[in-house]
Amino acid sequence: MKSDITQEINIPEGVEISKEGHLIKVNGPKGEVSKKLAGAKIEIIVDKNSVKIISKKASKREKKIIYTFKAHINNLIKGVIEGFVYKLKICPGHFPMNVSMDKDVFTIKNFFGEKTPRKLKINPEVKVKIDGKDVYVEGIDKELTAQTAGSIETLTKIKNRDRRIFQDGIYIVSKAGKEIK
Repeated sequence: MKSDITQEINIPEGVEISKEGHLIKVNGPKGEVSKKLAGAKIEIIVDKNSVKIISKKASKREKKIIYTFKAHINNLIKGVIEGFVYKLKICPGHFPMNVSMDKDVFTIKNFFGEKTPRKLKINPEVKVKIDGKDVYVEGIDKELTAQTAGSIETLTKIKNRDRRIFQDGIYIVSKAGKEIK
């Protein structure tokens, strides 16, 4: 059964939201983030104090998309107010590994005694800090920050060895404030 669905998001103080076509721009104390949100039967209306996501005669599919858009807009607002922090743990088991950050390149040396260092280019919108055995990935865009943390974890992926014995690597310990069990 199709029904009209309206979701409303209140805009907190210090945050400005603008819409240009399908592009939603959120500006706040930490910076500016934008995301393209396009749906065929979904309309996004930006007022001074709220954002309304409306669909007339919405099916299950449109209902899912509306709640997804609401989550994306909430993440954009949270990002410009608080930001997102991912924490990774450096776990050397067999060889001491050297991890460094030079400008925008994350480098891992001596991983499993390899002569060639493993390198990853970091997006300039994301900040990576190394503090002893911890690596902190910070940013205002949740998707970019999460992708960078995942790429660092994938950089130390072990192949052709027993993962129960060879547990060396860099692993995500907390995702945007939520501890991983």
